[in-house]
Amino acid sequence: MTVAGPVLITSTRSGAVPVPTFEHLARLTDDTGLFEHARHATARREHGYCTDDVARGLVVTSREPDPAPAVLQLTERYLTFLTHAQDAHGAFHNRLGFDRSWTDQPGLGDWWGRALWGLGTAAARSPASWIRKEAVTAFNHGASCRSTAVRAMTFAALGAAELLRVDPDNALAAALLADAAAAIGQPGPDPSWLWPHEQLTYANAALAEAVIAAGSLLDRPPILAAGLRMLAWLLDTQTSADHLSVVPVGGWQRGGPRLRHDQQPIEVAALADACAAAAAVTGEHAWRRGIRRSIAWFLGDNDVGAVMWDPETGGGYDGLTVHGPNLNQGAESTLALISTLQHRIPRDTSRSPISSGQDRSPDRLSSISDSS
Repeated sequence: MTVAGPVLITSTRSGAVPVPTFEHLARLTDDTGLFEHARHATARREHGYCTDDVARGLVVTSREPDPAPAVLQLTERYLTFLTHAQDAHGAFHNRLGFDRSWTDQPGLGDWWGRALWGLGTAAARSPASWIRKEAVTAFNHGASCRSTAVRAMTFAALGAAELLRVDPDNALAAALLADAAAAIGQPGPDPSWLWPHEQLTYANAALAEAVIAAGSLLDRPPILAAGLRMLAWLLDTQTSADHLSVVPVGGWQRGGPRLRHDQQPIEVAALADACAAAAAVTGEHAWRRGIRRSIAWFLGDNDVGAVMWDPETGGGYDGLTVHGPNLNQGAESTLALISTLQHRIPRDTSRSPISSGQDRSPDRLSSISDSS
């Protein structure tokens, strides 16, 4: 199957797409790691750091193809945090207090999966050779573990997929990706509920993306087709009146009432990533509609018509409530904003010290119009 190039968006119905900025991410980062929470744009040090968010930070900074020096410095700090969080068996601590003391024991929860996602992305994409080497060592150490949590396996699979794209002979990554796809399962026979589980909870599109990656990279066409069906159903289910209306923080049980709030940026970012993966694997431009709607959700094309980020700070708002955005700009929401905006071509070729250093030449990135 032909693999297409990057699918990136320059504009949406809500207007021109802003350049992703790392300014607020730098604001939330100190010499140890990434603070989890913020009050408006001010970091709340009392809540400390968590591996979950540091790993997500490593994903987005590693995705930058030509990072500015300050972005590369963020990558280095996040990588150092993750290697410090990993124990001798490949598991990870999740929570570090501001006093630099771990408040939990190493485990294989979501944070283990996200750590492998970050490490796999850094190992595959970082322009710094020493970062790639350190990241692949830590990834391989953790990839021999298996979690009983489906989403932990899902996030780990995304890191495995990143590695397999540049190193198809990585047996640890291939085995992890196959096991994750098996743990996620297959779409059901009921067209009104194709999802393989009885509830939609959080980061739902990441499951479809992991199945798509397994089908593509492991050369298993039925699994690829299953992942694409899952994603198509999920995107259709979460679209209302031509805009995204994602499953809220409380989830949605099959056969139960579906609430609309509070919607979380992580759901939108997961959809953007999954649609970009589907477009890259299939070469089908229809998936760009999901990317465009994901970006537009942050720009105000959502159930409330509210802009979901602060252009002054570069931070993403923590959630969409019935009354508008939660104005706190924590790590998870800011990273969701950045990762979604990374699926675009900036119009402005200028570069601030902490902005993207992305190569914007026409032969590197192909523009896509918003007409379809």
